[in-house]
Amino acid sequence: MRIAIVNDVKLAVEALRRVVAGAPEHEVAWIAYDGAEAVEKCAGDKPDLVLMDLIMPVMDGVEATRLIMKNTPCAVLIVTATVQGNAPKVFDAMGYGALDAVNTPVLGPDGQTSGGRELLDKIAIIAKLLYRPSEFYTEADVVPPAPLPPGSLPDLVLIGASTGGPKALAEILSHLPATFRAGIVIIQHVNAQFAPELAEWLDGQTPLQVKLAEEGESVQGGTVLLAASNDHLQMTRDRTLTYTSEPRECPYRPSVDTFFGSVGAHWPKKSVAVLLTGMGRDGATGLLELRRAGWHTIAQDEETSVIYGMPRAAAKLDAAVDVLPLQHIAPKLVEWIGEAGAVEKETS
Repeated sequence: MRIAIVNDVKLAVEALRRVVAGAPEHEVAWIAYDGAEAVEKCAGDKPDLVLMDLIMPVMDGVEATRLIMKNTPCAVLIVTATVQGNAPKVFDAMGYGALDAVNTPVLGPDGQTSGGRELLDKIAIIAKLLYRPSEFYTEADVVPPAPLPPGSLPDLVLIGASTGGPKALAEILSHLPATFRAGIVIIQHVNAQFAPELAEWLDGQTPLQVKLAEEGESVQGGTVLLAASNDHLQMTRDRTLTYTSEPRECPYRPSVDTFFGSVGAHWPKKSVAVLLTGMGRDGATGLLELRRAGWHTIAQDEETSVIYGMPRAAAKLDAAVDVLPLQHIAPKLVEWIGEAGAVEKETS
């Protein structure tokens, strides 16, 4: 891959240059020292991937990402020296189309670079998404679900998202009332180190409680659970949540398809699943399986998607009952959950 480096700190630039140059499958396309220079260079020589810093003079990484994705779209990976204090900017950049975020490698006094392996692993995942967007869906084990526990299960809303997801999630959650009684589980493609900050940031956008999904946890009505690991979140036979490294070959981590498939196998109460903006096709097959199982399925429309990849794949499979603009999804969830509750009352 031809990779551009955007960073105003020369030591950071050198660390990034050494990491990229040290991998024979990659080369440095060009280097820019502020966002404005990056926008200009990208217009004249579009690379395969831009490693974009956040805090820079003249123009920061958020605005540079916005302009690049508007004028000369290409893959952007945010590199930042620290998550703390920068989380809102990370999610703003991802809202404009940055694929993910990772810590900036550090060049030590001995000339050795730390953090380079994590960066190269992230680049390898992006390369798979760009050049091998084939299906990596793995069906959940077909094991009969455990008998229903006393009382009824809560309504469940599943949401899968990738590129542009943080802002889309904030838009949906901010328009759900504090009385929304369904449990919500979100699979957002984001590095695990940013998951706690994303949960905290989303928690400030909604009257509902947003927290990281913990191993062995059960879904509770009125609570939003966010996948917290680079491993895949799954629903188990006894309807608790667990994390697993399988399927290892899947470049989408955590995988929407893997989670949707496990819920379809083990959650008997039919509810709602949503697939939002994102590159690739993760979630499309899982959404189709849920629709076939009787779930109400929703895909975001092209006009309001930052990247119309995942929802496009779902639409092509006829996996979505509704294809909706982003601003219509929260009202649809409120309408559907309300109607589901009314039906239950009538039939109980």
